[in-house]
Amino acid sequence: MHMSRSARRWLLAALTTIATTAGLVLGVTTPAQAASNVHYVALGDSYSSGLGAGSYSGGDCKRSSKGYAVLWANANAPGSFINATCSGATTTTVINSQVNSLSATTTLVSITIGGNDAGFANIMTTCVLQGTTACVNSVQSAMNYAQSTLPGRLDAAFSAIKSRAPNAEVVVLNYPRFYVLNKPFCIGLSETSRKKINDGINLISTVLQSAASRHGFTFADVRGYFTNHELCGSSSNWLNSLSILNLSESYHPNAAGQSGGYLPAFTAAA
Repeated sequence: MHMSRSARRWLLAALTTIATTAGLVLGVTTPAQAASNVHYVALGDSYSSGLGAGSYSGGDCKRSSKGYAVLWANANAPGSFINATCSGATTTTVINSQVNSLSATTTLVSITIGGNDAGFANIMTTCVLQGTTACVNSVQSAMNYAQSTLPGRLDAAFSAIKSRAPNAEVVVLNYPRFYVLNKPFCIGLSETSRKKINDGINLISTVLQSAASRHGFTFADVRGYFTNHELCGSSSNWLNSLSILNLSESYHPNAAGQSGGYLPAFTAAA
């Protein structure tokens, strides 16, 4: 049977009205309604605060408007959002100050933590200034710490989070590898140093994943998103290389790393 254009329009409008009404009657939750029920708190260190991406607030905490936590909140309009992240944070910082932002009403938490406990800044300073042998030894010391001491520190921080926010989904994000290896024209650190640094990052990721699993948290692995965007990669770098004029931002994700690496990893997990 042939239906006129006006009749088709009338039928489409009627079906849309019926579907909308049915959704209201059945209590179907729309994306906007779902987001309004989310109470999100961002915790963690400089990789969560967005150091390296620019446009900062929060004083020394260096909270960037281009960090993944802020980008996610802007895109999803949660019912509430607290950014408690701070550059330089350790597991002790999380326990002593950041978990105070959590409550029983918190439904979503994100966190990167552990790198500063393992001495990230000192390791990179050693690698840049003291050569390959010192670099390898420094990373190895951090790896020993990550295996022997970091798990207990993560357990303490994650237990504090669960205690303060028992109803929240907690997403633990890790750190990207710093280097694409086997690039003969990559200037700076030696290939041996670059490989050792990547090995250390991979180990901390394993420790983080295990700790997240012990506490029933979700682990979001950013390494796949950063593939070929690390330093020495053939694509655009999503990490800031060494800058003598701005040492604190060196080896941290830039704005592209936050939006192209951390944001999709967190979105997929949350």
